[in-house]
Amino acid sequence: QVQLVESGGGLVQPGGSVRLSCAESGSLFSIYPTGWYRQTPGKQRELVADITSGSRANYADSVKGRFIISRDNAANTLSLQMNSLKSEDTAVYYCHGWNAAVNMDYWGKGTLVAVAS
Repeated sequence: QVQLVESGGGLVQPGGSVRLSCAESGSLFSIYPTGWYRQTPGKQRELVADITSGSRANYADSVKGRFIISRDNAANTLSLQMNSLKSEDTAVYYCHGWNAAVNMDYWGKGTLVAVAS
């Protein structure tokens, strides 16, 4: 079953950095990764950043200037470089993708980023 797989989460100190990656399992290039979302308990999933095939990026105001989203079109992967992390960045981060052939969107299982000293 084709799916999106995130990696790179973990525990990081305030002010630290972490890099998340997202790739399609099986490398079939059927799912096009589009962006990163995050969710905390009791809250709705929110957009962190998304990016077009031409690498035009869009960021939530809360992460502008600290996070950088990038994509590797040849490898069909998506990354999120997270810098100057704050406790409020603690969340499960999800990769979102789109399969145009079946008009369906996909979500990874999520990776936890916990910012604490």
